Amino acid sequence: MRERCEALVLDLDGVLREFDPAHERAVAAAHGLPDGMLTDLAFEPDRLRAVVTGRSSHDEWLASITDALAAATDDRPRAERAVAAWSAYRGVVVPAVLEAVRAVRAAGVPVLLASNATDWLDADLAQLGLVDEVDGVLNSSQLGHAKPSAEFYAAACDRLGVPARLCLLVDDSDRNVRGARAAGLAAIRYTGPSDLAYLSAALVPATA
Repeated sequence: MRERCEALVLDLDGVLREFDPAHERAVAAAHGLPDGMLTDLAFEPDRLRAVVTGRSSHDEWLASITDALAAATDDRPRAERAVAAWSAYRGVVVPAVLEAVRAVRAAGVPVLLASNATDWLDADLAQLGLVDEVDGVLNSSQLGHAKPSAEFYAAACDRLGVPARLCLLVDDSDRNVRGARAAGLAAIRYTGPSDLAYLSAALVPATA
């Protein structure tokens, strides 16, 4: 990058928070469902798009998943129990990423948590202990636009008060990274802790 970035736009799921796939496998096994069925239903594109742009609430999203599972299995009580067990798990913070975020903020670089999320995001951040670990939160379901839309990235830069070219997006989705670059941000795809050294180099001055 020709200029050192002055702000970090950080994805939540797949970067700062992770979900252990063993949880869904355990729920599926306990309720006699095929592996992957719950996430396939939950992340069906139209269903997911509605909840992350605020056209449906998290509770309505869960209800629609339950309806779809009940229709597929012809067993509503089992569907209700399975979706409740699946959705109760809210993931865990990735310690190495949190340490990197703290180092970036300690160097005076603001961090905006920018997530395609539901209206449960605030409660999740409180449960995970992340409320005070970032300088701001941009929730797609409140904004009405989700990554990788230009509107989402414009809102992120506006929240930070930093020009797009000086904002660095870190996201695990190649589609979101490409969208950010098209919107003028610097962006890298997060693949694991080995990427954190670049994060520090791109944001933290050598004298920090």
